[in-house]
Amino acid sequence: QVRLVESGGGLVQAGGSLRLSCAASGRTFSSNTVGWFRQAPGKEREFVATITWSGPSTWYSDYSDSVKDRFTISRDNVQNTIFLQMDSLKPEDTAVYYCAGSLRTGWRIRPGDYDYWGQGTQVTVSS
Repeated sequence: QVRLVESGGGLVQAGGSLRLSCAASGRTFSSNTVGWFRQAPGKEREFVATITWSGPSTWYSDYSDSVKDRFTISRDNVQNTIFLQMDSLKPEDTAVYYCAGSLRTGWRIRPGDYDYWGQGTQVTVSS
């Protein structure tokens, strides 16, 4: 059984930082695309960041415009864990954050491209 378990969410003041982790078990995603999405109350789930294998020891990452230059996605294939470093947080970043794993490779920004999801972790940024 594949499981993705997020951790690291919490309450932080605007301008602060948080680091989310997502531990995968049941399968490895070392050569597949993984990503982070978020969902605020009353809104649809939206893409945040993705990272995919693009060659030996080479990874390609991409971000939504709203988080570019503030968030950094990374992965540790030995620990089968992905991370989301979030800096310069804003109140509009408040949401439940989900990690996701895909059976596909390549650049993936649609929720439908992902096959496995974590339960989510709440991030709240106060002004």
